[in-house]
Amino acid sequence: MNPTPRERVPVLVVGGSLVGLSASLFLGRLGVRHLLVEKHADTSHHPRGRGNNVRTMELFRVAGAERPIREAASTLAGNHGILQARSLTGDEQEWLFKEIDPGGGLARISPAGWCLCSQNDLEPVLVRSARELGGDLRFSTELVSFEQDADGVTAELKSRETGERRTVRADYLIAADGPRSPVRERLGIGQAGPGDLFHNVSITFRAPELAEVVGDRRFIACYLTNPEADGALLPVDNERDWVFHAPWHPDRGETLEDFTDERCIDHIRRATGALDMAVEITGKAPWHAAERVAERYGAGRVFLAGDSAHEMSPTGAFGSNTGIQDAHNLAWKIAAVLDGAAGPELLSTYEAERLPVARETSARASARSAEHSHPGYAPAPGAGGGRQRGVLTVALGYCYPRGAVVGADPELPVVPDELRMTGEPGTRAPHMWLTGPEGRRSTLDLYETSFTLLSGSDGDMWRTAAKGAVQRFGVRLNCYLIGTEPDDDLAPEEGADWAEKHGTTPEGAVLVRPDGYVAWRAEGRVADPEAALAEVLEALLCRT
Repeated sequence: MNPTPRERVPVLVVGGSLVGLSASLFLGRLGVRHLLVEKHADTSHHPRGRGNNVRTMELFRVAGAERPIREAASTLAGNHGILQARSLTGDEQEWLFKEIDPGGGLARISPAGWCLCSQNDLEPVLVRSARELGGDLRFSTELVSFEQDADGVTAELKSRETGERRTVRADYLIAADGPRSPVRERLGIGQAGPGDLFHNVSITFRAPELAEVVGDRRFIACYLTNPEADGALLPVDNERDWVFHAPWHPDRGETLEDFTDERCIDHIRRATGALDMAVEITGKAPWHAAERVAERYGAGRVFLAGDSAHEMSPTGAFGSNTGIQDAHNLAWKIAAVLDGAAGPELLSTYEAERLPVARETSARASARSAEHSHPGYAPAPGAGGGRQRGVLTVALGYCYPRGAVVGADPELPVVPDELRMTGEPGTRAPHMWLTGPEGRRSTLDLYETSFTLLSGSDGDMWRTAAKGAVQRFGVRLNCYLIGTEPDDDLAPEEGADWAEKHGTTPEGAVLVRPDGYVAWRAEGRVADPEAALAEVLEALLCRT
């Protein structure tokens, strides 16, 4: 490598798909200068993974990207549920679930909601948003090699257009470079799990007549179970463009070349039951479903995120969402260390928090594929089977029993059986609506670029403690008094009790991390709030 780097940047992100682009967005929101490189010339053109769960949309909401994402997703805004059918023209049909949020109960616990936005529509939004924040995104640029030392990472990059090579020196490297991650392999990090689950060929096709066959069944996906022509049908625009996932069996000697246009057309017709339908094949792309989780989430100054850290069955769309949430967890921690507010040991909590979540979530995803009898998936005897309860607990309710939290129950399950939104340390902070100078906001809208301390009308001592902490640690920390008194910062909606909602008392306080997770909670009056808060922040920020 060139001993004199030509560029210097705090963070280098490798991989410009959903997770890498999300990392760029989150780092930009925190004011962290960074460079993202992606070997492909552009974002994805294939309508791949589309399910963005409520937690992901909460993160995009506070990052200012929710509105453009929903605009990009407007075509499928009315699609809900998973249908299972022998064909679209027969009587053997069953909704595995018909509504994502039956009864609208989700609005009580979140200001956001699920969003069906295909990867080819979502990625351009993330590119625009990241670049507006100053992100340096370079496509057709690949990582050739990297070395790290105690002070940083030196990476060699190559332009795939010109062949030019240049050296970049970064404090940290985030590898979002996919399931076959060269960075993970270079670090020698192994993987654990069952491995490959099944293989599909994703076929994009045009068939205007199919809209009549589908009718008013506005599904997210339809699992077609004809044993001679099974697969999954997904709408692109509900009118003429569609995607069909056809099972592929390379273990039986099948090759991609075997999936000729004629074979694909015949398969789609038989699977849907529309035997005379005109079909035009517009594209094909292989994909592989697997359950693997990295044994570590990085080494030294290099961190794994997304598919480089975990592969999951697509059922439930947990994989990309988990990766986006990886990036969010890591971004605020890197920002705190670069700011000098936190010690570098804070970055070790990334693995402590996210690795257990990946293990639990990947297992749930495979079980859900078994439950839904996903085409092409033949689970091992005894795997999966029964109905999966609490999908929302996987998407929204995952917990951090250990990591950058103080006072969390170490026995707290990573994915609980029931949703826990009561302000416990290590859980996502509760949502409630507040009114203040900036209008109506969710509590979740307060959390992104700083720690946040919430207290009641009599919380002047906590406000003083927060000011002292800012001066002492140089940490980003905002304090809000919630109540109906004139000096309060924010007022809850009529009849709402912020203290009860957060599991504390009017004299207590709740400290929330930049990612919206409860870092610590004082459940009542504290003799010396300033000393108590300082002790907590020393532990959280690894300053001891």
